[in-house]
Amino acid sequence: MIILITLLVVAFLFLLSVTVLLLFAGPIMLLQPKRRKADFYLQQNHPVKPEDIKVNYENFELEVEKDLTLRGWIVKPMQEIRGTLIYLHGVGDCKIAGLPFAEYMSANGYQVVIYDSRRHGESAGKFCTYGYYEKYDLIKMIDFLKQKYNINSVGLFGTSMGAAVALQTAAMDSRIKAVISENSFSTLRKIFDDYQKRIIKIPFHYLRNLVITRSEFIANFKAREVSPLDAVKKIKVPILFVVSKQDKHINPKYTYQLYENTPGRKELYIIENATHIDAWDLGGDEYHQKILNFFRENL
Repeated sequence: MIILITLLVVAFLFLLSVTVLLLFAGPIMLLQPKRRKADFYLQQNHPVKPEDIKVNYENFELEVEKDLTLRGWIVKPMQEIRGTLIYLHGVGDCKIAGLPFAEYMSANGYQVVIYDSRRHGESAGKFCTYGYYEKYDLIKMIDFLKQKYNINSVGLFGTSMGAAVALQTAAMDSRIKAVISENSFSTLRKIFDDYQKRIIKIPFHYLRNLVITRSEFIANFKAREVSPLDAVKKIKVPILFVVSKQDKHINPKYTYQLYENTPGRKELYIIENATHIDAWDLGGDEYHQKILNFFRENL
């Protein structure tokens, strides 16, 4: 009996300590992901600035809210512009990740806009909200392109969180004419459940709810409204869903779920050996050509 009581007390104290830890650390992990910087990419022989890929470009800054400025690059093709694309990076990532995409697409006649999302890279912002505020930032980015360059339509390429932002925005803005979604999640709540089980190894939903509720209060957003799954049901433009079949970060089932719930024009493309952020490299020439053909046909 004494042993049983001791075990119960130990279990209670363990859960209490985990709860207190997550109450404070959980929102930081969710809302303030660690920023990748140039050093991360240099270690992988990845270009870190437009000069590295020898393209025409210009820097830009866009204030989307008071004291919240987004920073990015507009990469311009040498020949006549066929269309304008916006690249959206994943969580913790930055505009540097989009340089290979910009190099390839600009060589094929497309103008490419890549920027650091709020609370990422060189952009300002206290919190990342996975699309809740980011979709409005993207709409303001399209407004900026319209005002400065008279651009009336764009295509979106988003990877991971960027794919989730792309889908949520495409459900709202008719100037978006085509979307490529690479490895998106379906809802913020589901993906946070997955992260909790993988990183903390504790499956209790009350911990997830505790962290999300506190995060919502801190960042003034509603997690249940961060739902690419709801968004795809409203999108009327073509979507190419790309899935890394061996994804270690976002379960491939979410892309299949998004595809199945999309009533409009859609296509599914599977990269068999990709694990998440390596889709561009492992997809190779076939994947790159697939992306190019999609935008040629739909933008």
